[in-house]
Amino acid sequence: MKQFFLATAFAALPFAALASDAAETYVLDPSHSQVVFTYNHLGYSTTYGMFSGFDGEIAWDKVTPANSTVTVSFPVRSMLTGWEARFEHFMTADFFEADADEMVTFTSTSIDVTGETTAIITGDLTLNGVTKSVALNATLNQSGDHPMEGKAWAGFDATATLVRSDFDLGMFAPYVSDEVQVMISVEAMKAD
Repeated sequence: MKQFFLATAFAALPFAALASDAAETYVLDPSHSQVVFTYNHLGYSTTYGMFSGFDGEIAWDKVTPANSTVTVSFPVRSMLTGWEARFEHFMTADFFEADADEMVTFTSTSIDVTGETTAIITGDLTLNGVTKSVALNATLNQSGDHPMEGKAWAGFDATATLVRSDFDLGMFAPYVSDEVQVMISVEAMKAD
């Protein structure tokens, strides 16, 4: 289940592998950046979880978005499940066996611009000690001056489907779905 969390947290930004001199640095707004994941539980329900409050950086080349990059990281134990017993189970050897220092990371490797506001961001997701390539379907929601902060701001959404067993997190599959849907929404501000 770890893999879906991370991919979502990083997938929401259309940028590419090698940042050019034209790239501007944006940092994620942790108060308005979330990764939501869902999975099917035994066919009876769709269960939700979330990561929020994480850090990341975008080197955004607005002229040539494919030359942008994105990096994100957050602790596995920052997961929100809405039920403490579920969180504790996720942190056991059945799933993450995560200590306080275990991080989920995403680093973009390429950005394929697919439209005026859309891109596929491919990157390396490291989860549960396993690194796999993940593709995020990303959309630029809006960019411009933030009306309250008075600085350049941007918002992105992204989606991905992750396979838990790819990250050695396949316990109880296929009864609990091996596929996890990830939805990411982030805001980022131009760095000072």
